[in-house]
Amino acid sequence: MKKIRIVLAALFLTGITLLFLDTTGALRHWLGWMAKIQFLPAVLALNVAVIAGLCILTLVLGRLYCSAICPLGVLQDVISFFSGLRKGKKHRFHYRKELAWLRYGVLALYLLAIGLGVNALVALLAPYSAYGRMVSSILHPSLLTGIVAGVTLVVIVVLAWTGGRTYCNTVCPVGTTLSFLSRFAMFRPVIDAEKCKDCHLCEKSCKASCIDISNHRIDYSRCVDCFDCLGECRFDALHYRFAWGKKPEAKQATGDDGVSRRAFVATGAFLAGTAVLNAQKKKLDGGLAPVIDKEVPSRETHITPPGASDRFYAKCTACQLCVSSCPNGVLRPSTDILNLMQPEMGYEKGYCRPECVRCSEVCPSGAIVKISPEEKTSIHIGKAVVDRSLCVVEKDGVRCGNCARHCPVGAIRMVPLDPEVKESPRIPSVNVEKCIGCGACEFLCPSRPVSAIHVEGYHIHHKD
Repeated sequence: MKKIRIVLAALFLTGITLLFLDTTGALRHWLGWMAKIQFLPAVLALNVAVIAGLCILTLVLGRLYCSAICPLGVLQDVISFFSGLRKGKKHRFHYRKELAWLRYGVLALYLLAIGLGVNALVALLAPYSAYGRMVSSILHPSLLTGIVAGVTLVVIVVLAWTGGRTYCNTVCPVGTTLSFLSRFAMFRPVIDAEKCKDCHLCEKSCKASCIDISNHRIDYSRCVDCFDCLGECRFDALHYRFAWGKKPEAKQATGDDGVSRRAFVATGAFLAGTAVLNAQKKKLDGGLAPVIDKEVPSRETHITPPGASDRFYAKCTACQLCVSSCPNGVLRPSTDILNLMQPEMGYEKGYCRPECVRCSEVCPSGAIVKISPEEKTSIHIGKAVVDRSLCVVEKDGVRCGNCARHCPVGAIRMVPLDPEVKESPRIPSVNVEKCIGCGACEFLCPSRPVSAIHVEGYHIHHKD
């Protein structure tokens, strides 16, 4: 069982990691299903089949999802494994009472955040989203997401290195949700008290700290089915077997051991993540003149990707898979407090090409509905707005027309600044009915640092 679990865990960890690192989009056809069967994306996508499948899996085999399917759970096992390679650290665990107030408190806060639409907190606690941010930050670093991902990684590493599955059994809301089912699983590790010699080897090898060998009890709500304990028993007193109908162990008294330590770790991780940030160095064009990067214009309404559902912010897990998959550098994590780390569009590095629909193909939660390139050209995600005071035609007295030449739908035309003057300079005029909000005009506008033409998003997209 342990070997099967390790193989499955390796496949899921590798597959999901490659999915986030894939910049070509070639792997989504083969590995996209791994993201769609993650618990939170399935819940937000109302994928009843996946949710039912995960619940049945837990009721039959226990928390195998946490042990082999969840990438953050598998990552903790990898960290814990290397920690155990240290001399004298193989059998370093011991039984700990359940911190019920913390587990169920975090779950209650999580459910409340979902109900109230506090998406930043939902994205922060969800294990799949947390892992996605850590991986995607490697290729697509951003200030805010980098800080959050860095702090999360440090916390996970410290907790897994010292305590195994501490995060899974004290903080993770998905683990707590599945724990309600796992305590009634058909198959569970069972201790034979008559054969047990109280050597405590199984207890010392349990990374979930859920085996109380002194009382011959296992807290099945916290057991993640890693099967490490089975291989440690030398007296044939521990077996993974059918236990349907066996009364689950009574809940243990709660305690506050380790609370101050976790607070210290979290604070230290935040400071460490902040300390590694460096100011961006000034860039030069050929060493002669400074290159002025484009700044983000002030938008009244953020731009959401084509195919975004009417409940985009409620369904999005902020896993960053669409950000990692965007070949044009258009999608980025939002810094808005209400939609923190959820994707928004910006055209400082590129524009949303009409033929590209990759973000709609990889979204596992249904926040972005799958669309075809033909459908995309009829979806209006925003409208272009001209700021004449920034236009180089008026500001510098030169001819331009970049925005009109590159508009893929012909929504911009150049009109005389003064219709009464024959040789009057021409400035852009936008046909809002034609504009789809792709951002080609904003990206290619030569005005620096802010484009003279920018896109304002629509709260709800509309089609022709």
